[in-house]
Amino acid sequence: MSTTSSLRAPDLGSAPTMTRRAWWLVALNVFVPGSAQILAGSRKLGRFAVVVTALLWTLAILAFVLFFWFRELFLAAVTNAFVLAVIEVVLIAYVILWIVLAVDSLRLAQVKRASVGARPFVVAFSLIALVAYSGVAVAAVNIVDSARSTITEVFTSADYAPPTDGRYNILLLGGDAGPDRLGLRPDSISIASVDAETGETTLIGIPRNLEFIPFVEGSPLYQDFPSGYDCGDDCLISYLYTYGEEHPELYPDAEANASSAGVEAMRDAVEGVTGLDLQYYVLIDMQGFDDLIDALGGVLINVTERQPIGGDEDQYGQPINVDGWVEVGERVLGGYEALWYARARHGSNDYDRMLRQREVQEAILRQFEPANILTKFRTVADAGKQVVTTDIPSVMLGLFTELASGAQGFPIATLELSPPTIDVGNPDYELIRELVAESVVGTPDAESESE
Repeated sequence: MSTTSSLRAPDLGSAPTMTRRAWWLVALNVFVPGSAQILAGSRKLGRFAVVVTALLWTLAILAFVLFFWFRELFLAAVTNAFVLAVIEVVLIAYVILWIVLAVDSLRLAQVKRASVGARPFVVAFSLIALVAYSGVAVAAVNIVDSARSTITEVFTSADYAPPTDGRYNILLLGGDAGPDRLGLRPDSISIASVDAETGETTLIGIPRNLEFIPFVEGSPLYQDFPSGYDCGDDCLISYLYTYGEEHPELYPDAEANASSAGVEAMRDAVEGVTGLDLQYYVLIDMQGFDDLIDALGGVLINVTERQPIGGDEDQYGQPINVDGWVEVGERVLGGYEALWYARARHGSNDYDRMLRQREVQEAILRQFEPANILTKFRTVADAGKQVVTTDIPSVMLGLFTELASGAQGFPIATLELSPPTIDVGNPDYELIRELVAESVVGTPDAESESE
């Protein structure tokens, strides 16, 4: 009697035959879902399952090919909320189908007719395979669902935007809305200028106490301050966020464009200062900043001078009554320490703090590599939803992810528009724009220089 016929019409009275048959059916279901049904049950269900499995394997192979040879297309697909929703539905449906097949395979195996000693092992093998397969699929569903919800909640549905002069310039704001402050005020202001071809990135730091901010004609703030932001001691660039929030009529379309009047006032100010066109912004709530860093597994920082955690300062500007210290050394800082390293002000000045903030930004960018994000995706995504606000459209995610990957091959260049180069109380804006233009031009590669 052939194997096929013994599987479909076995000798029910032979325990050895029924034992072999049980092992064959549960093993076939694990390695080729649906094959057990084709051989011993409903051929229609079996053929359907085999076809579906083959299609899923084909899609997996296609994804593999796209990932290694057509990376931008792959990233565009997996950062599209609709595509992720379809993947999620398909995975859930396949989990249900696989459970049905596993239970049906045990029924077809007629384990009670197998030898007594083999029965628990056959059942255990089938259940372990069921839990393992389902667990992997459920984990995949969770990752896909988290990615889809993050994309939907954080990013906008706006259209693709081309680079300006070959670069994407993104305004980075660190919002500090602590209990000692009325509303949010940007404590960190910088620009990430990214080469649209290579991903090479320049971080430009702007002091929060920069004065006499100029505005380009056409900006709503130009009407109020045609000669620059000059209204006394309180006219610092960081205060323009509050000014914008207090005058929402200046930017009536801000909310509809996933922004706010405060953010748009800061965007106009930074464009006026640097001469750059800022296509997008990212606002990070510093109150939840530590959660994002913890989700990434911490950041590697070379601390050259110990920094106070909390506390106050004495009459000489030295820290007192501190809650602890971020100690010297090359260390992986958790979110709490990294946050205080970036924001500590006692015993130092704003410009030292700018440098530390830029160190943390660079460290975070280094941590955003595919292997790290994939293994911690859920926690990173959940933390990101809590702390990040942006107007970057979801259709740009594939491109930006590819550029971020390319940026790993370059050192991150920095430009600090702070003393002694720039006098923040009486800035030379022509000099500032020259420095900015030079910093984002890029340098020729070694081959070009040798030629």
